[in-house]
Amino acid sequence: MNILGSLIKKEAIHIVRDRRTMMITLFMPLVLLLLFGFAISTEVNDVRVALVTDRHTDASREIAQAFAVNSYFTFTGLASEEDITPLLKQGKIDAALVLRHDGIRTPYQIVVDASNPTVAQAAVAYISGVIKKNSSDIIITRTLYNPQMKSSYNFVPGTLGMIFILICAIMTSVSIVREKETGTMDLLLVSPVKPISIIIGKLIPYFILSCVILAIMLTMAYTVLGLPVSDTIISVIGVSLLYIVLSLSIGLLVSSIVSNQVSALIVSAMLFMVPVIMLSGMIFPVDNMPVVLQGISCIIPARWYIAAMRKLMIQQIEFSGVLKEVIIMAGMTVLLLAVQLGKFNAKK
Repeated sequence: MNILGSLIKKEAIHIVRDRRTMMITLFMPLVLLLLFGFAISTEVNDVRVALVTDRHTDASREIAQAFAVNSYFTFTGLASEEDITPLLKQGKIDAALVLRHDGIRTPYQIVVDASNPTVAQAAVAYISGVIKKNSSDIIITRTLYNPQMKSSYNFVPGTLGMIFILICAIMTSVSIVREKETGTMDLLLVSPVKPISIIIGKLIPYFILSCVILAIMLTMAYTVLGLPVSDTIISVIGVSLLYIVLSLSIGLLVSSIVSNQVSALIVSAMLFMVPVIMLSGMIFPVDNMPVVLQGISCIIPARWYIAAMRKLMIQQIEFSGVLKEVIIMAGMTVLLLAVQLGKFNAKK
């Protein structure tokens, strides 16, 4: 019994001394509970909708008023028919309702961005509900970018964002921490090798592996899953390569704050897996989340990568349409690499 008690005491001391792991273990259930309670929602709110009409009538005013007071909509106002496609491409609206008057008949057409099928289906249902309260006329639906409402179109960008985090960030952090445990990293730091050479030497193998995975994933996406092929594939590859470097930089960051492989895996799971799935927009629309979580999602690289990939792969917009996302990811990459280079120089 004394031996058992000693073993229990020894293990308890190890747990208490490993403060990072203990803190993560204690706070992880709380974080998951809050995320599942607030971030995960199958309900789509704040559908951004514009109204297009060739004549102002009582019916059009009633519908506009219904959009304005309904909590499920964010009414962006009136627009011309020529502005619908640019507004959808720029992400300023999710759908548009077109009212055309032809004698006594007023046909309704719903134009919706189907790059995210979940939001598109909800938008059509909500707008149809508003129309049916005011009219019994026929409703025509026009879906852009994903006419068949294929969910695979929506999940390909999210899957790419998650896979590169797994391969680049987690594997890189575990690899470097393993060298810390074996003492190899200390030998490198006291050697004449420059810190920048150590960093590059660590990143290149995983960068090459990620490029191979990128080629396989894109081939599958454009052939098996049937995503439309266009000139934007060059931009897709370029943005993906930037995201790969960013993910590798995150792996370096994790390796500098943990001391063993188990901690690296736990920290990686908390910092990468859960936020990427919950807060990046991969599954659940960011706009549906509370304002606080929307703010937190801004520091998650996968959010910007997934948003850029949806625009390039599904909407097929030009590279200039994703400059915001590219600039943010580039800034994160430069910042992380500068921090890591400074840490390596300090240790030298």
